[in-house]
Amino acid sequence: MPDPEGRTTGDLEFSVVRTGMSAEEQFRLFAIESTAALHRIAYLLCGDDHRAHDLTQIALERTYRHWSRLKDGNPFAYARRVLATARIDGWRRTRREVLQSPETVAVAQEASRAPAADSGAQVAERERLVRALRRLGPSQRRVVVLRHLLDRSEADVAEELSVSVGTVKSQGARGLARLRELLSEGQDA
Repeated sequence: MPDPEGRTTGDLEFSVVRTGMSAEEQFRLFAIESTAALHRIAYLLCGDDHRAHDLTQIALERTYRHWSRLKDGNPFAYARRVLATARIDGWRRTRREVLQSPETVAVAQEASRAPAADSGAQVAERERLVRALRRLGPSQRRVVVLRHLLDRSEADVAEELSVSVGTVKSQGARGLARLRELLSEGQDA
C-alpha cells in the first residue's frame, strides 16, 4: 500500500536503534549507580540512618514507577526531588521531630559503622557537621543541604522545595549563620 508520498512499504527507510537493554535493566543500573548518593542526601536531610534508608527506598520506588517517562531525562533530579518531598511529608505527618542528643547519635553511629577508609580527622569533622546540621530547623537544614552541600542554584532549590527564591536566600543565610555559630561552639569546647 503506498504512503502519502507514493512510496510502497518496501521503499520506506526505517531506522532501528537498539540499546541492548530493557527498561528494567536501565533502571537497575541507575539504582546501582545512584543509591549511595541518594542515601547521603537523605541522611543529610534527616540525620538518621534508618530514616535515610527508608527515604532512599521511597525515592527509588517512585522513580521506578515513572521510569518510562524519566529514563531519557534526568532521573537523578527526580529521585532527589522525591527525597525532599518524602521528607517534608514525614514532617507533616508527625508534626514533630524527635531528635536525639548529638552524643547519643554519635555513639549509636560509631557502634553500627564499620571502620571507614577516611582518616580520623575527616570522619570527626564530618560528624561535627552532621551534628550541627541536626540542630538546624528543618527548613534551614533543607536549604543548606541542597544549596551548599549539593551545590544547587537558588532557583533550583526554590523550585525543588516549592518556595520563592527569597525564602531560599533568607533560610540559607540564617541557616549558614546558625551553622557557623554551632561549629564555632564546638571549636571552643
